[in-house]
Amino acid sequence: MSGSVVEIIRAKNAGGEEQETPAVVARAVYEHPYIVRLCHWINTVALFVMVGSGLQIFRAFPSFGAKIPQEDLLHWPRAFAIGGWLGGALQWHLTFMWIYLATGVLYVSYQIFSGNYRQVLFTRRDIPGVWPMVKHYFFFKEKPPQREAYNPLQKQAYTTAIILGVLSVLTGFAVWKPVQFSWLAWMMGGFHYARIWHFAVMWAILFFVLGHLVMVILHGWNNFVSMLTGWKKDPEY
Repeated sequence: MSGSVVEIIRAKNAGGEEQETPAVVARAVYEHPYIVRLCHWINTVALFVMVGSGLQIFRAFPSFGAKIPQEDLLHWPRAFAIGGWLGGALQWHLTFMWIYLATGVLYVSYQIFSGNYRQVLFTRRDIPGVWPMVKHYFFFKEKPPQREAYNPLQKQAYTTAIILGVLSVLTGFAVWKPVQFSWLAWMMGGFHYARIWHFAVMWAILFFVLGHLVMVILHGWNNFVSMLTGWKKDPEY
């Protein structure tokens, strides 16, 4: 369970003499439980494969308009796609779809039943803290004091990412099985609009990933290591 704290205390000074007040040399918090880390890295691979294979599928009909005459939206380079051709891309995509879905269900279930969701869920009380973090990150203002593992802007981003994950699955099923899930396709405006929604959600997730990587760099090495070991050294909170 996250939240465990370990402190390394120095009871002696450099000369080997006992100190009246022991000093805390280092502090670490168990921030990321094993299930969270496992789901994070599995979905990293699954998302990479699904985006690459999805773009190869899109290459077969790179348009959201009429088939005849066809006006391509964009010509995605084959080198940046996975699968080689439509059939191969579908095999990759549908295989990793189940991995992506199963991992997502495991992650959400763990968050709910363990109570760990409080660490990442964006709630009403986090709203006032969003703008100060925006000013800090984008306008180089003073950083507000951090009292939790994630600041309000991070919580907003991670909660949005979970919503995008759900939307990617729902729009994906509508595109994959438009007859069996006709009610789902209908809710999205029909098969063609479901394709547009699926495509838009993919790009939204990619923008999240880009922002996520920037935040990892800004928050330093200890932040990255914590997603490997679970322990975050010298947290700000």
